[in-house]
Parts: sequence; structure tokens; C-alpha cells
Amino acid sequence: MPLTLLKTFLIALITTSLMLVVGCSTPRTKPASVTDRTGAASKPAPPGYYRVKRGDTLARIALDNGQAPRDVTQWNKAVNPSFNPNVIAVGDLILIKAPGDTKPARVAQKKAVTDKPDSPALVQSQTSTPEPAKSEVVAEPGIRLSWPVKGKITGEFSEANKGIDIAGKVGEPVLSASDGKVVYAGNSLRGYGNLVIVKHDNTYLTAYAHNSKLLVKEGDAVRKGQKIAEIGDTDATSAKLHFELRVNGKPVNPTPYLQ
Repeated sequence: MPLTLLKTFLIALITTSLMLVVGCSTPRTKPASVTDRTGAASKPAPPGYYRVKRGDTLARIALDNGQAPRDVTQWNKAVNPSFNPNVIAVGDLILIKAPGDTKPARVAQKKAVTDKPDSPALVQSQTSTPEPAKSEVVAEPGIRLSWPVKGKITGEFSEANKGIDIAGKVGEPVLSASDGKVVYAGNSLRGYGNLVIVKHDNTYLTAYAHNSKLLVKEGDAVRKGQKIAEIGDTDATSAKLHFELRVNGKPVNPTPYLQ
């Protein structure tokens, strides 16, 4: 074998042997660990707080807890000046009770993430335990409501429906079922269309959905029987009023309360 070819063969043999030795002696690198950032959503919220779940909006959180969206926003801004009601993420803690004169818990968002269905969960840090809010004045049981529209009930109350559906024609008047204050007038709650929410006291809220036109704005005081909207079919397949009664945020069948 020529000398040059022999040298080439020996060099290749030595190189291959070294590679095998190094490969056997070097430990394999473990794959990078993946942090489960969705864990925060499963943790229970402290008293007076709500932990955001997938698909939540601030307006819906407020409605489901018997509060005005504006109040919820103000309470959270008081404890976290950087709070943005339009930027919440799964796992965030939302204050849903008035802090009153007590010292509010400091709740800080680690990172602002737009509220999208696929947003990763964020864990908010709470540096102090929230103190209970002042006791609220509650209404006498058995509030009496007037019919918001006259028409045939086409959808009965159920766990899924959360209210009753009353058929009507576009443009017919929608009346406030009792005295109260408008705490929401808009269309940011998916499935409700143009919506009005009236707070009657610290216990009762009524909601009027699918309107074609809203005739009141947030903060307006309304009287029982006052025209607040017009029937429509926004976010609905036909013209109707979807009417809900919430007691401490919980939907109840409004029919026994109507007269």
C-alpha cells in the first residue's frame, strides 16, 4: 500500500475512534422542561376575587357576580393602577367586591396579555390577604317586576338559557322592569347583542338583550316602566327580548317575579 494512502487510512481510523469514545462518554442532554402556565386557572380564588377562565370578559364576570362593570374596573384600578379591563388572561385575579374602607390587597399582573382564547395563563401575585368588604344593603325578598315587553314566551328559563325569551317585532319598546340604575349599555357580551343591564339594588339585576336600539347609557337612573331600548334581533335568529333576573349574580327564573 502506498505511504500516502496508508497515512490517510490511519488518520481516518483514529478520528473515527475518538468520535466513538466522546459519544459514549458525553451524557445526553435532557430536554428543556416546559412550565405549565395554565395551572393558575385551577387554583381557587381568595374571598372577594374571581379567577379568570377561558372565554371570560370583564362585563360577563361583573354580570355573573351581580356587579356593575364600571365598579369592577374601578375596584381593580384602585388595587392595581395598571389594570386594563380589556386585557385580561386566564388565571388573572379580578376583585369582585367593593374594598370599602379596608386596605386593599395588592394584586399585580406579571405581564399584560390580550384576552384571547389561546392566551397563556398568568398568575397574579397577592402580597396580602384581602379583608372582607363592608356588609351590603340587601333588598327585601320578593322584588316585584313589571313585564318589560308584551309578547309570547318562546324560550323558558333553564340552566343554559339563564332567562326567558319573549317574542316581538323590531322597534317595539323595551321597558325597565323596576326602578334602578343602568350599569351597562353596550354589545361586548357575546351572545347578548345590544344589551342593557339595570341594577335595582345590591341584590337584584335585570338584563335586556338582543335590542335593535339602546335608549339609555351607563349611569342613567331609570324608573319602572320607562322605555330603555327597542326590540331587535342582534346576536339572535329572530326579533325577541331575552330577559334575565340575577339575584346576587345568580340567574333565577324571572317569571314568578313578574306581574
